[in-house]
Amino acid sequence: MAGSIRPVRVGFSLLLFVLSGTSPVEAAELAEIQDRGYLIVGVKDNLRPLGFKNSQNQLQGFEIDMAHQLAAELLGDDQAIELKPLLNQDRLNALLEGEVDVLIARMSITDARTRLVAFSRPYYVDGAAFITKDSAIQSLRDLQQRTIAVLTGSDTIPTIRSLLPSVRLRGVETYSEAQQLLESGQVAVFAADATVLTGWVQESPQYHLIPTLISAEALAIAMPKGVQYDELRQAVNQAVERWQTNGWLRQQISTWGLLAEGFPSFTESTLDSPATVE
Repeated sequence: MAGSIRPVRVGFSLLLFVLSGTSPVEAAELAEIQDRGYLIVGVKDNLRPLGFKNSQNQLQGFEIDMAHQLAAELLGDDQAIELKPLLNQDRLNALLEGEVDVLIARMSITDARTRLVAFSRPYYVDGAAFITKDSAIQSLRDLQQRTIAVLTGSDTIPTIRSLLPSVRLRGVETYSEAQQLLESGQVAVFAADATVLTGWVQESPQYHLIPTLISAEALAIAMPKGVQYDELRQAVNQAVERWQTNGWLRQQISTWGLLAEGFPSFTESTLDSPATVE
């Protein structure tokens, strides 16, 4: 769920570039990446199952596999890659300043971001969902009259109020606070991004995810803007399209325990605003 700080961060980054009177460091074009011999990808390292470190301190996850597969597509070698873990607030700047070639780091497509960077076809549609440890709660209709924890200031609050007017909402500041309320029985359900909640269930199987998204947020590979990057963007888009049509993407979604509902449906006409779910 996108927080209110994100558009501010994007706008501030753009303002810095404008006020400085200089252009940001240029990212590498496809030919430069090929000459270099490896792809630099910004990723997450703390977001199971998208990108996280295993017990051997090795990066793994849905987006990590995608990064390796993209290296194979562009360079013919899935190990020709440098993975650069990034904090959420550093992702866009890393791409704008040429520290990474692309971002595969739970980047959702927003109007503010598309003014700064280009996005590939979507590879997954995330959105708000619900988690609970109450076995009696299996669908949205079971949430009536319940108390739901939600992150304070979340964009999901109006959606919940519209879909479930009889529920009671309780604001929390952190995921840990939400878990404490769930464990104590003070709330029955917690609403957050489905990808985050999927990782929660994988680590704490006493919880289960209600398999229904109540919002849609298309995730895509972020790339630099500009005509000089046309070849890179075309190659990345062709790769994502192949992954969808040849079954690789659907298989990875299943392998990492993500909701099958998040498999994206897209056509050429939806590239600028892709947020449909099959």
